[in-house]
Amino acid sequence: MRRIVPVVLMLTALVALPVRADEHAHTVALPDTLKWAEPAPLPGALLAVVQGDPSKEGLFVYRLKMPAGYRIPAHLHKASENVTVLSGVFFIGLGDKLDPAKGQELPAGAFFSVPPNHAHYAWAGGGETVVQVHGVGPTDLRFVNPEDDPRRKK
Repeated sequence: MRRIVPVVLMLTALVALPVRADEHAHTVALPDTLKWAEPAPLPGALLAVVQGDPSKEGLFVYRLKMPAGYRIPAHLHKASENVTVLSGVFFIGLGDKLDPAKGQELPAGAFFSVPPNHAHYAWAGGGETVVQVHGVGPTDLRFVNPEDDPRRKK
């Protein structure tokens, strides 16, 4: 009986803890209800936010849809980037310059994670590719070479 009482008290305390107001509610995202938009830093690709807001504190999930051969030059993020390939073939490489000879091919179902402020680059294979990115924000997109950033081009 002496061992049961502390366990019961501990469980009671856990149940009594207040739920944080910023906890996510139940979320369902169906493919045909996603709102796709062209993101300014990645013209030609489409982005759909599934949950949260990548620019704010907290969990976020978004999808990026790219046409065949789409390239994302070397870049960094201030948050970890966790990516699952949903369809198509995606290539990822590490370093300060996009080098197709050094990229790793990732088929649908593959996952990779890049730590914060770690330079990497990516490109889509021979068909349309969709990846899902999740993490804890805020995050950003900074190109290693500022000349690669289309937001700077007039």
